[in-house]
Amino acid sequence: MSVSIYVPSVLMSNPADTISKIRSIAGLSSLVVCCACGTATITPSDGPKSASAQTGHTLSGRAAMGDWTTDAPGVRRKITVADLPKPYETESFDNGPRIVDRPDKAWPKVPQGFKVTQYITGLYNPREIVTAPNGDLFIAESEPGRVRVLRGETAESKPTVNQVFASHLRKPFGITFYPPGPNPEWVYVANTDSVVRFPYKNGDLQASGAAQVIVAALPGGGRLRGGGHWTRDVRFRADGKKMYVSVGSLTNDHEDPNARDERRADILEYDPDGKNERIYAYGIRNAVGLAIQPKTGQLWCSVNERDALGDDLVPDYITRVTEGGFYGWPWFYIGTNYDPRHVGERPELKDKVIVPEVLVGSHYASLCMTFYTGSSFPSEYNGEGFASEHGSWNRARRVGYKVIRVVLKNGAPTGEFEDFMTGFVTPNGDVWGRPVGVTVANDGALMVTDDASGTVWRVQHEK
Repeated sequence: MSVSIYVPSVLMSNPADTISKIRSIAGLSSLVVCCACGTATITPSDGPKSASAQTGHTLSGRAAMGDWTTDAPGVRRKITVADLPKPYETESFDNGPRIVDRPDKAWPKVPQGFKVTQYITGLYNPREIVTAPNGDLFIAESEPGRVRVLRGETAESKPTVNQVFASHLRKPFGITFYPPGPNPEWVYVANTDSVVRFPYKNGDLQASGAAQVIVAALPGGGRLRGGGHWTRDVRFRADGKKMYVSVGSLTNDHEDPNARDERRADILEYDPDGKNERIYAYGIRNAVGLAIQPKTGQLWCSVNERDALGDDLVPDYITRVTEGGFYGWPWFYIGTNYDPRHVGERPELKDKVIVPEVLVGSHYASLCMTFYTGSSFPSEYNGEGFASEHGSWNRARRVGYKVIRVVLKNGAPTGEFEDFMTGFVTPNGDVWGRPVGVTVANDGALMVTDDASGTVWRVQHEK
């Protein structure tokens, strides 16, 4: 049984302290507070264990936005265009996280029935992670410019092989195998300014040949406050006939007239050999993560939207990508809403703007995504999306710093998302973990990279 109470806003100036006191006084095992609406949902210790059962419904409107104090595994949210505030309703903050070592008793939180183990730590800037057909895990360590491969596990769920596959790369991020299927011949790596490939056969732990340049002149760099816009992801269409590469914008909210390149803020399409380049979709500020939905074969992306319009503008999003589609940047956001810095510009594009399908909240810094293809999670997770939320810097109160589940019905997004892996923020608001990459291991575990602690986390369901 869950009970809702109203918490006066004056008591929410220090939400972590308020939550702790309410739990202590009432003897609660669970408490979810929405700082926006002042509603707390509490569950006695003998009540339902999952957060979705505690709330009893999908949080919507401002309640769905919240901040890190409202996060808990199982909390489900849905944000719509109608829920968005007006620009500048709140001031814009520069509130980057203070990264600290993981406290002794801190550990990622996941839904009941799941277990988190530390697969490996001590990595240097681990970013995207992908699973090779034979089960090896390939990880881009972007800052040192290398790709690492991990293999196998012991009874303690640790890798038995840890080796650098390729080095001397330029901020590598995206990794994929070609051709799709059980016997790839190449590993493709997206540098910040190029796409290269290495000869590969199942089981290779080190590149057997030099990098071959496939796309030689991607628009590179573009590192903005908070990091990002230098990342390039790469994926192949399910039939292997086309390659997609994401390229973020150079700026926050405008085209740079001194460095204009129409290949920025979009997703590019190529043949596997890098020929026949074209813009597949555009007006996408920073599609950090790309993924192919295995049941439908559709291309999806996970996008960082613009900053400096207030705490709850503009929502980052996850969506299916429409071929030839325009998603608004920089003139419009989330449909036909004019960015106030561009009112009246490019009116001929207004009716072309596509509304993204899953709004995950502003400043979450949504990064990599994948779809669950394993068999060890409960059946309701089959084909569902997972995305890493690296965490905010342009917001008064922190959001993100978690992995979310993207809810699908018959392969299509419902607009809802659910907190899956949380707990990376300390009670006083410091940060010890920042999820980046997500992949499904061959045994069905969800593997998550964390570039704040240099860790790969392993999430498995306990049967």
